[in-house]
Amino acid sequence: MKTIETPQHLYGNTPPTILRNREEKFRTAKDTPFWLAIADFVFKRMLERRFHSLMYKGIENIEMRDKTKAMLFYTNHNNWWDGILGFSVARRIMHGRLRLMIEEMNRFPLFQYIGCFPVNKKTPQDAIKALKYAATTLDKPDINFWLFPQGIIRPPHYRPEVFQSGLAYLTQNAVKNFGGVNLCPVSVNYTFLRQDRPEIVMEFGNVQTYYEFNYDRKEFCKELAHEFEIFCDNHQKQIASGDFTGYRYLWKDRLSWWRDIERRLKNIGMKDKQ
Repeated sequence: MKTIETPQHLYGNTPPTILRNREEKFRTAKDTPFWLAIADFVFKRMLERRFHSLMYKGIENIEMRDKTKAMLFYTNHNNWWDGILGFSVARRIMHGRLRLMIEEMNRFPLFQYIGCFPVNKKTPQDAIKALKYAATTLDKPDINFWLFPQGIIRPPHYRPEVFQSGLAYLTQNAVKNFGGVNLCPVSVNYTFLRQDRPEIVMEFGNVQTYYEFNYDRKEFCKELAHEFEIFCDNHQKQIASGDFTGYRYLWKDRLSWWRDIERRLKNIGMKDKQ
């Protein structure tokens, strides 16, 4: 008898690298022009075919960063698209280089050449190896590190927000080794609005630049998680109320042929009434 997968297995607290228990070769992140060009083309096509638009606001907050330091974006991790979205932000909005930790990157080894590197959570030693390497990548102002501080995929609007210690570790080491780092929260919602495909609605929060780190790591992450939860809740409330003030489009698809016909038919009806 065929086993049917049930919805309760969609989310869990055990990282994939522990569940699958496979060896993972560590790969350092590279920026290879050929593969970056391929990824630019492929990811752009993928996003624009699956989503009607990507709208974002808060870019003025990013302009307030220290432009001599790297950017560390921390955001919610709800689905498979998050990494591709991070690549698009780094390349198409920030015009910089991506750094992203990926579990089970042995399934996508080519991602090494577009700025990604693996994190294996089978043991604490494996995880700290990835974090130590990650801290060395925050050395240039064109670096855009895309971090999911929850450490695992969570359902949309999961509460409470709980951050693992990696965000504090990276901040502390960037301050120590490179004199500072910019931190920026990013709230991402994948939602249906008035189109036949979902839209990506993204908000960049206030940038905080750290030149010193005199905090307890756990308390630092706890405080940022609390602020991030409020930030995301406010973002969701704006969407729920239909408030899209200040947004701009990275792209917006044209009407499909049948929606265009529908619009024209409606216009004909309106003219008849006049």
